[in-house]
Amino acid sequence: MTAHCNDEDPAAMAETAPDQDYEILQPPTDLRKKVRELTPREARKFDPVKAAEAALQRIAPHFGNWMENEAKTLVGAWDSVKADGISSETIDVLYQSAHNIKGQALTLGFPLVGDVASSFCHLLENIPTPNDLPVGLAEGFVEAIRAMVIEGAKDTANKTGVELLETLRTATDTYLAQFPAKETDES
Repeated sequence: MTAHCNDEDPAAMAETAPDQDYEILQPPTDLRKKVRELTPREARKFDPVKAAEAALQRIAPHFGNWMENEAKTLVGAWDSVKADGISSETIDVLYQSAHNIKGQALTLGFPLVGDVASSFCHLLENIPTPNDLPVGLAEGFVEAIRAMVIEGAKDTANKTGVELLETLRTATDTYLAQFPAKETDES
């Protein structure tokens, strides 16, 4: 293989000899052509953190809708569990939905909902088999997340939401205590 990098021609990144089993593909669009380079004066004044915060403020009005959509996806995943039965596949979809909420909740302004989703993920990660899923507790998590998003229970100022989180955490810990702890690969 002959590879070369030409600073004058960034599009000419690499070549592959005909006898190689692979080929390096070039993206069809050079994104450098889509942006304007800042002048040195502009670059000195540019604050990337301030620009990111301003962009976040512009999209913030949509956060509630986005979180509502995530909650609807979670409810849909739970409906699939109820309709199709408990299996590795339906639990995986349910877990992925809860995990998405866990990851996005803080950014979208719902840290309390993120904590509930995190506790739900903990439950789903630590049940030995899908058939060990406590249906009532799982439904409690789904309904808690749905209700908290609808009611706007965003943070610890919502005492009912905090109590619900603590109740779900305690129930999860109590339920999981009956199973031996999973071994980790940290040895």
